[in-house]
Amino acid sequence: MSTGKVLLGLLAGVATGALMGVLFAPDKGVNTRRKISCKGKELKDDLTEKFDEVIDDISEKFEQMKKDVKDYAEKTTEPETKKEKKDVTETA
Repeated sequence: MSTGKVLLGLLAGVATGALMGVLFAPDKGVNTRRKISCKGKELKDDLTEKFDEVIDDISEKFEQMKKDVKDYAEKTTEPETKKEKKDVTETA
């Protein structure tokens, strides 16, 4: 199971638990709505932060993969370049 799915499930569980706690707590409607609004904002901020972390992680992995592919391409073309130079000097 991927880390992103586990994290999303965990955040959904926390949000559901917080919402249920607020809804079933004896309080005035105005206070309950205010609490729900605050919890919603906290959840949005948490999700935004986690999403940014995931995007940063993906970007880092993508950049590393680009570097690895470039290095591999350079390694595989080096022998051909040396061979081409050798062929050119032999025909001259």
